[in-house]
Amino acid sequence: MPLFALICTDRPGALEIRKANREAHLGHIRDSGVVAQAGPFLDAEGQMSGSLVVLDVPDRAGAQAWADADPYAKADLFDSVRIEEWKRVVG
Repeated sequence: MPLFALICTDRPGALEIRKANREAHLGHIRDSGVVAQAGPFLDAEGQMSGSLVVLDVPDRAGAQAWADADPYAKADLFDSVRIEEWKRVVG
């Protein structure tokens, strides 16, 4: 089964939106059962500024559906979201 990476960049000045929706986002990760790895990107000051989420789903449509249901996306946190098919080589 392929893996898909979500590469998400927060909108400028949206740290409070991220913080306010973090628990719901983590619940989505936990409850979906398809997240292989996940974590925030950090800016130069060490503040969360985006997300990397690696999904173990059958296809790009599954990755898009997961991304659309993410509470962060519903809160309009992201400036951009890329979905890339990813082949694990190490790890």
